[in-house]
Amino acid sequence: MHAKCSAMLNRILVMLCILAFAGMAGCTTFLANSGPSLRDVQHHAPPEGIQVIDITGPTVARLLETRKTNLFSDVFGAEGPAEYVVRPGDVLEIMIWEAPPATLFSGAVVLGGSGAAPSVGAKIPEQMIDSRGMVNVPFAGQIDAKGRTLHQIEDAIQKRLKDVAHQPQVLVCLTRNVTEGVSVVGEVHKSLHMPLTPRGERLLDALAAAEGVNNPLGKVVIQVTRGDMVSSMPLDAIIRDPRQNILLQPGDVISALFQPLSFTSLGATGKNEEIYFEAQGISLVQALGRAGGLQDYRANPQAVFLFRFEPADLMDWPNKPVMATSDGRVPVIYRADLKDPSVFFASENFQVRDKDLIFISNAPSVEWQKFVSIIMTVGYPAVNSYNAAK
Repeated sequence: MHAKCSAMLNRILVMLCILAFAGMAGCTTFLANSGPSLRDVQHHAPPEGIQVIDITGPTVARLLETRKTNLFSDVFGAEGPAEYVVRPGDVLEIMIWEAPPATLFSGAVVLGGSGAAPSVGAKIPEQMIDSRGMVNVPFAGQIDAKGRTLHQIEDAIQKRLKDVAHQPQVLVCLTRNVTEGVSVVGEVHKSLHMPLTPRGERLLDALAAAEGVNNPLGKVVIQVTRGDMVSSMPLDAIIRDPRQNILLQPGDVISALFQPLSFTSLGATGKNEEIYFEAQGISLVQALGRAGGLQDYRANPQAVFLFRFEPADLMDWPNKPVMATSDGRVPVIYRADLKDPSVFFASENFQVRDKDLIFISNAPSVEWQKFVSIIMTVGYPAVNSYNAAK
């Protein structure tokens, strides 16, 4: 009788193992797991309107086309510095010369050199352009300077003096520039307003005047605001490409922004954690490397997933989107089948973005091993206990 019961228990244990093998494909439904399997994603995502897109060469090309970086050289052009135009608040110095016999400025300094006719000139004290844009010049009255260049102001004064002075000549100098400059703010050592000069200051000149940035170059993005145009680029990309070191224009606002970009790695990887990366971005291959790669004994190389939200009009989706955020983005799962060598090349150009989630699913054999382990854990003690009690 005891022998029959023992044989029966052994047969039950063997039968359970056979059933485990037969049900291996569906065992993830009741075994503990770190996330969805390849089967879960393929069979459950489409009905929910979640897009499942394989990472291939054409897919990556489409993403690169839609997310092309706006270079400063393309957005702002390469225009040279415009001639300085004065505005209220600027301070001017005005010199007036008169050829002999001087009638208005006879008590001024005598100027002249070898072979040159002597002349006399008067230096008018520095004065700030008032809120109306006016300056006062003796015998010429109020001169409208606002919005004019220095040469235009000289011509206006000279015309006023033409009928009252003897062959007048005028020189106007800008002694203090408070309006034609750029502002530098953000993650810099010293926020400032930097005046521009006729030589033409560039973007890196402004950052140097602000004594540099507070964070590593690879983690800083520079944003330039010019009128209605706003564009951003990683600082190290600007340094590498001299064309992006654009000429500044009056009124530009330069913001240095600290960008702690990160993605989260979960599943069968070497690291399950949030991982930070540089502002210029990294590829999916680089991200997998930083996450410790795929674990040989757990990972399913055909089930490397990247979860993110994309604009609803990014591409023609295979499934009609039924889920969207308040700003019109839809959930997308990108899948990389790393058993396909061509996918490695596509993944080299697939850019990871801030807040992406990378998940590597367990291989089916791992679920089988879990199930067998449970059967053995439950079955063997029962058989051993029974045998010991005989």
